[in-house]
Amino acid sequence: MSGVILQDLNFKRESKSFIDALYAILTAAGLYEGPKYMLSALSGMAFIFTVHERLLHLSVTAYGQWVTVHKRAADSLGIYTVSDGGRTRHPTFPRYQQDAVQWIKESLDKGIGVVYWIPEFGVIYGYDDEDRVFYVQDGSNENRLVLYDNLGLNFTPFWHAQAFGDSVEIDPEQKVLEALRMAIDDWNTPYPVPPDESIASGRTAYSYLIRALMQGDYDEAGAVYILESYQQSRHEIMLFLKEAERLFPELKEASALYEQTVALFKPSEWIPTRNAKHKFINSHAMPSLIGALEKACRLEDEAVNVFRGISGRYPDLKRSMVPRWGLHMAR
Repeated sequence: MSGVILQDLNFKRESKSFIDALYAILTAAGLYEGPKYMLSALSGMAFIFTVHERLLHLSVTAYGQWVTVHKRAADSLGIYTVSDGGRTRHPTFPRYQQDAVQWIKESLDKGIGVVYWIPEFGVIYGYDDEDRVFYVQDGSNENRLVLYDNLGLNFTPFWHAQAFGDSVEIDPEQKVLEALRMAIDDWNTPYPVPPDESIASGRTAYSYLIRALMQGDYDEAGAVYILESYQQSRHEIMLFLKEAERLFPELKEASALYEQTVALFKPSEWIPTRNAKHKFINSHAMPSLIGALEKACRLEDEAVNVFRGISGRYPDLKRSMVPRWGLHMAR
């Protein structure tokens, strides 16, 4: 085939960019049916909360090794996935780049789009061999062209692409339990990219966010992006828990806690709009914002304790069993 364009694939920015891309790809390929908030929560991505010490824009996507985190997300949904990525400065990058060109085209030939780091994450939805270009959706009204020879090159030092395949059935109760366990893990992991401690996650991310706002030494555009992403993800978790109550009535308490968390957020007061494109943190509302974040941290901690109690009542051999050769790091 000399080229393919997936006409039914529509990437829309609403959640974390990886989830927006994943949702667009899976729904267009018939691999997922359901609302985006369920995809976000069941993949574990909604629970991820990361903050740079200066509230840089990169905070929202700086949640550790993408290959590991994104594979975990697909595995939790029962979706087969393959990916590649790394640093473009490595001398082997051109070899991996050209290999990726081929498997990306193969995925598109099968009618399945590919997640691609632009940055942020977008979707490769077509290609043309004659012009040697990929077609990329980034969530704006204008789509992009990426030359095969430029695949992976961007203003960051990283590249990442991820394709998907068939799915397997996972019991709904097990999906929910796994989501709760991922939430517990992320909440208790202070630094997603150790030994670097400039980026915090989970409970510690709250302290980084509050401290930066109190000290006033932060990137304003990054702070707005973090807060808006935070609001969206907490809203997704709340909606997920309301549905999950049908399977685990004990989640009603956690659902109520997240409902309180969502109600604390006052975007019109904290993040007014200076013009059509420029949002900023309202310094006069800073005490209200900090107080709400401190309360939200306590509420989320209570909710995670609920998750922990439910998880403890259902044995999970995959997490509790130690292999006979002892504890080890996954490759």
